[in-house]
Amino acid sequence: MLKIKANNFNLYYNDFHVLKNINIDIEEKKITAIIGPSGCGKSSFLKSINRINDIVEYMRVNGEIIISGQNIYDKRVDVNSVRKNVGMVFQRPNLFPISIYENISFGLKINKIANNKSTIMAIVEESLSSVMLLHDVKDKLYKSALLLTLEQQQRLCIARVLAINPQIILFDEPCSSLDNVATKKIEELIMKLREKYTVVLVTHNMQQAARISNDTAVMICGRIIEFASTEQIFTCPSKKETESYVTGRFMI
Repeated sequence: MLKIKANNFNLYYNDFHVLKNINIDIEEKKITAIIGPSGCGKSSFLKSINRINDIVEYMRVNGEIIISGQNIYDKRVDVNSVRKNVGMVFQRPNLFPISIYENISFGLKINKIANNKSTIMAIVEESLSSVMLLHDVKDKLYKSALLLTLEQQQRLCIARVLAINPQIILFDEPCSSLDNVATKKIEELIMKLREKYTVVLVTHNMQQAARISNDTAVMICGRIIEFASTEQIFTCPSKKETESYVTGRFMI
């Protein structure tokens, strides 16, 4: 089932044309990877899916991004509702300098999901359990989240997103600051999340895209030049530019 659809979507920062006529259909409960060279617009597109780009001065868009049948750039759309429905995990853990418990409960209160202490605790524990972190931190819930390892911090960021019950999770280079062991754990978690959520993953790591995604989009110079199953992209691409990029022969 289709979850996200971009129709001739364009993004500009001032006069700079960042995203150019983006057309893509992203299916529900799949992992879709977006790969391409640095500066090609991958992260900008990801941030357009939950309208974080709205905070950028002189940003403007045209075209559509449709989620569950609704154009999220329609003037009548509640942006806060979009961001609650579309969670995002960034390159580096962006935790608040407060406790593990408060990092998760903050979003529950802001989004008016829960105020009752017992309900909040149940959601906190469920979220931590979902990212396989509860066992490690159950006795440290009221200690600073910044005392966790980088991998644990990234798991906590994911738990914080899960707590507000989104339908879509966006990952922007979630393993770029992690070692190989930690990367493997986060990749395993992302694959597990596919069972319940639609996942869009931006990565420079083509091996990562090949390992965990179902479909892959190749973006170059603000355009999606090819979108197909990950197997096809890496074994039998239809475009020469795609073949050049995935084989390491692409030159900017």
